[in-house]
Amino acid sequence: MAPYQNLEEYNLSITNEVKERYEKIIDEIGEDVKREGLAKTPERAAKAMLFLTQGYKQDAVKILKSAMFAEEYDEMVIIKDIEVYSLCEHHMLPFYGKAHIAYIPNGHIVGLSKIPRVVDVFARRLQVQERLTHDILECINKTLQPKGVAVVIEASHMCMMMRGVQKQNSVTTTSGFRGQFEKIETRNEFLKLISSRLS
Repeated sequence: MAPYQNLEEYNLSITNEVKERYEKIIDEIGEDVKREGLAKTPERAAKAMLFLTQGYKQDAVKILKSAMFAEEYDEMVIIKDIEVYSLCEHHMLPFYGKAHIAYIPNGHIVGLSKIPRVVDVFARRLQVQERLTHDILECINKTLQPKGVAVVIEASHMCMMMRGVQKQNSVTTTSGFRGQFEKIETRNEFLKLISSRLS
C-alpha cells in the first residue's frame, strides 16, 4: 500500500480506484460510461460500495466496551426489530430484514444503541446470513460475558428474488443461542416475546 498523509487521502485514493473499476465494468457490459446519465455513476457506485462495506474498518468489541456499565439487573434485555442491510457475498446483491437480540446481564449492561451498532458493523460486510448471526452472537457473548445471548435474524435476499429461483416472498430465518438461552424455557420466553414481530 502506498504511503498516505492522512485518512482522508487514503479514502480518496480507494474511492478513485473503485471508481475506475466500475467504469470498466460499465464499459464491459456494453454501456457508454460517458453518456449523461452514467457520467457520475462510477463515482456514486464506488462511494456506495465503500459505505456498504465500512464494517471492515470498524471494531464491534470496542463499540460494546465503550458503553459497558456495572449494574445488578439480571433479567432479559431485548432489542427487537433492528434493521439489517447487508450484501450477499455470493452475488453482491442486498439482503435485508430485522434482527431481534436479547441478553441476560451478568454484572454489566451495555448502552442500548450499541447493540444495533454491532449489527451494522457485521452487516456492512460481504456476508451470508448464517455467519452474520454467528458473528453478532459471539461478539456480544465474548465481550459482555452475560448469562445468555440470543440472536434471531429474518431476511429477504435479492439474489433469490431478482435472479435464480426468483421467489419474491421467501424469508430466511437464522438463530443462535448461548448460555441460559440454550435452556428451552428461557429460549421459549424470548421467542414468545418476539413472536408478534416474526412473519
